[in-house]
Amino acid sequence: MDVRRQGVNLASIRCWARIFVLMVMVLAGALGLVTSHASENRLAVVLKLEGAVSPATADYITRGLRQAEERQAELAVLQMDTPGGLDTSMREITRAILASPVPVASFVAPSGARAASAGTYILYASHIAAMAPGTNLGAATPVAIGGDGFPFGGDEEADQERQDESRDPEGDESAGERQSPRNAGEAKAINDAVAYIRGLAELRDRNADWAEKAVREAASLSSTAAARENVIDFTAATVDELLAKANGRTVRAGQTTVTLDTSDLLVEEVEPDWRARLLAVITNPNVALIFMVIGIYGLIFEFLNPGAMVPGTIGGISLLTGLYALAVLPVSYAGAGLIMLGVGLIVAEAFAPSFGILGIGGTVALVLGATILFDTDIPGLQLSWPVIGGVAVGSLALTLLIVRLAWTSQRRKVVTGAQRLVGATGTVGDWNGTVGHVFVEGERWNAVSSRPLVPGQEVRVTALNGLTLEVETRDLHDAQRLR
Repeated sequence: MDVRRQGVNLASIRCWARIFVLMVMVLAGALGLVTSHASENRLAVVLKLEGAVSPATADYITRGLRQAEERQAELAVLQMDTPGGLDTSMREITRAILASPVPVASFVAPSGARAASAGTYILYASHIAAMAPGTNLGAATPVAIGGDGFPFGGDEEADQERQDESRDPEGDESAGERQSPRNAGEAKAINDAVAYIRGLAELRDRNADWAEKAVREAASLSSTAAARENVIDFTAATVDELLAKANGRTVRAGQTTVTLDTSDLLVEEVEPDWRARLLAVITNPNVALIFMVIGIYGLIFEFLNPGAMVPGTIGGISLLTGLYALAVLPVSYAGAGLIMLGVGLIVAEAFAPSFGILGIGGTVALVLGATILFDTDIPGLQLSWPVIGGVAVGSLALTLLIVRLAWTSQRRKVVTGAQRLVGATGTVGDWNGTVGHVFVEGERWNAVSSRPLVPGQEVRVTALNGLTLEVETRDLHDAQRLR
């Protein structure tokens, strides 16, 4: 019996072992199919730079290039349409491109797009530079403002007029006169930018002389002229055409030389993640100013109502968020100073009421500061007038509220101390001529009156002199008030 049972157990074990081995083989085969399928689908990732070059776009592109490296992409395509942006953000992007082991192809597209100012530097730093028909690049002169760093870019209409005036009759290459720096600081910034873009041009074997011209003279080129002048590698209408023309080219990515094989690549667009989207919202100048104002008002309400906690908590978070945004954006010192002055005057109104004088002055300073806080014409780095108007209305409303509270407190009846007895009613206890004693709120007080009174008569307190009350009969007091 035991021998038979042992035989059955051994057979069962062998059966389960065969099933396990079979499952392992099936899973291994499936894994092999998946791996071979993945290896067959070689990848090209597409990143999109649309709008001003800002800390948010720099974060998105650097993280996207790291993702391309992790996924072993054959090529990263950076599709651009930008008017320019911040120098610090532009340099962060170019550093990421130069250090990327994955070749980067910058592509100015679609038709009508541009890679102006900071976009020109990014284009020069890329392993492959391409432009769609009907696009342009250039106008890379740094423009100084009152804060740290030099934003790149300018007024769109002024840029277009400058391009139209500087074009030669036969092509699109700018041939304008060299612009003289207005001061030593601007000269240093221009010379630094020239050295930087010439270094990028020499690294990628592109036209360094025109690159310097784009910085010193704000020169611009169309896509056709850029290809002719060896500023870009070629023109392409679509990403697929770019991949076809890039196939077989040799580039240096990192420390290695790579021959691009871009045939039959799976093209996948990398969308900004929640971090990049949040950073884009926070570093928007309009949102930054709103956070600052909410933070200031929240702290003022907390100081006026200690222990409320909610205004202080919201105000503290908003203020720190706004200060972070201002730390990464180019801020005019004069604008920041006026905003600080305005805040100080509004706070002074809250603690030393001047019936609106300080508050109105603070509102004016706040609005003027907000107007010049970001002294640049780069789209995406400007404050909108509706936001400035909202700040003005909010500041005036806060000032009116403070004035109303101060006026109400001045007219409010005293409810503590002996002065609270003024206006109270009582009854005469004993009286002799114009002096005697009265009972007010259950207490016996010395009292004087301008006319004789009788015990038990109702009186009203009109004044307090030391420990003596001045009283009048209620009907006389009411008649005097009516007059």
